[in-house]
Amino acid sequence: MQRRSQTAVLAAASLLLAAGCSSGGAQPQGGASSAPAESPGAGASPSATPSSTAPPAKGSVKVTGTLASGLKSPWGVAVLPGGDLLVASRDTGKIVRVAAHGGKITELGSVPGVDPGGEGGLLGIAVSSTYGADHQVYAYFTTASDNRIARMNYGEKRPPGNQLGAPDTVFKGIPKGQIHNGGRIAFGPDKMLYAGTGETGDTGLAQDKQSLGGKILRMTPDGEPAHGNPEADSVVYDYGHRNVQGLAWDEDKRLWAAEFGQDTWDELNVIEPGRNYGWPKAEGKAKGGAAGSGFMDPVEVWKTADASPSGIAYAKGSVWMASLRGERLWRIPLNGTKPVAAPQAFLKGAYGRLRTVVAADDGALWLVTSNTDGRGTPHKGDDRILRLQVS
Repeated sequence: MQRRSQTAVLAAASLLLAAGCSSGGAQPQGGASSAPAESPGAGASPSATPSSTAPPAKGSVKVTGTLASGLKSPWGVAVLPGGDLLVASRDTGKIVRVAAHGGKITELGSVPGVDPGGEGGLLGIAVSSTYGADHQVYAYFTTASDNRIARMNYGEKRPPGNQLGAPDTVFKGIPKGQIHNGGRIAFGPDKMLYAGTGETGDTGLAQDKQSLGGKILRMTPDGEPAHGNPEADSVVYDYGHRNVQGLAWDEDKRLWAAEFGQDTWDELNVIEPGRNYGWPKAEGKAKGGAAGSGFMDPVEVWKTADASPSGIAYAKGSVWMASLRGERLWRIPLNGTKPVAAPQAFLKGAYGRLRTVVAADDGALWLVTSNTDGRGTPHKGDDRILRLQVS
């Protein structure tokens, strides 16, 4: 449980912080984070050392099938040992299990206390890094008063719809709003729990080190500040974000994050603990160009109409970024922290809004659409989970 008061945590934070192989060859709408090992010192800057083998400048995407369809407002996805998927519904508050082979859907149950509205509701989910022993499922969700993280025991042998135990709140007090609730959670290589938060439309929260809004948080599975954080008594890992909805680690255990820009630039950032990513004082690149700004530049940027990114995944030497407004999947090939080539777009407009992408154990990707979220245009079969073969 979150044992110390929220006031103490916040005060500590104040000290420091497809159908085709190209975007032009996709089918039309009607067509068909696993936890690595130990991370380097969490408080140290990630190495920019190039990978031993860089990916090719040009990649490919092929939609090899539809795993599931008819999902309602899918948001978070977690991969179970063995490959099956847990999928959270933002608006209904339900979690379902989707079999990786055959796509059978089984309802686990609803998360108590979810208060959907605007961009809030049941958002990110993750399975414990020790799931084989404890069968714990973590959820980030909006309540009537805040955004919070709770864990529940998943009893696979219980009757469908009644497989979730009572929620145990491990962290609370994250600001909520009609917009910019963040919501992505994932267990990292260090077995710590990371959460991306938003500034709820109140832009000042991102630079306010006494607020949990507009941050990436790092905590133990019990919701305590993790050893190696910039401040020993704070869960705040970095700050200066607008709305973080994508988290992923590369093969060298570097943390990457995607976030929504306002009117100009969406961003893909490599995350260093304690650093300031600029929002709302700066958006896009050249943040560090101003003398004494101290802001971290993003690795890549996009016009908001071309991206508006949510989930990201790392596979085949590239970060893959699901885009909502942009309705496409971006591939960013990397050598260390440097792009090998310009980002490459796939599936442009083929499946509508794209919410979440996760890596499968065999190198494929699972891609989740988001057309039933109130902002998309649902087509027959929406929302769906697609299986992608990528390179």
